Amino acid sequence: MPYAPLLSEAEVDAGLRELVDWQRAGAWITRSVRCPSFRAAIELVNRVADAAEAADHHPDIEIAWRRATFRLTTKAAGGLTGRDLSMAASIDALITAGRG
Repeated sequence: MPYAPLLSEAEVDAGLRELVDWQRAGAWITRSVRCPSFRAAIELVNRVADAAEAADHHPDIEIAWRRATFRLTTKAAGGLTGRDLSMAASIDALITAGRG
């Protein structure tokens, strides 16, 4: 039994219509966010790390000064799954909460 079933192109497209700040990059979805400071970027990454541990689904993360970039794919399944869309929505919620 696969780790998670791969999404069809139509399912990925539908998911990205809901995740407006995410872009498709082959077998990945990505989002970059500019934070008010380097420390704020680190704090966001720490919140995402906690959520990723809880979900047992971990994004690739890059920090470049005040910008944090998140990349998601389900490596065990070889592409995009519902777990990626769900984690992307969780990241969006953490970004929104950090601005409030």
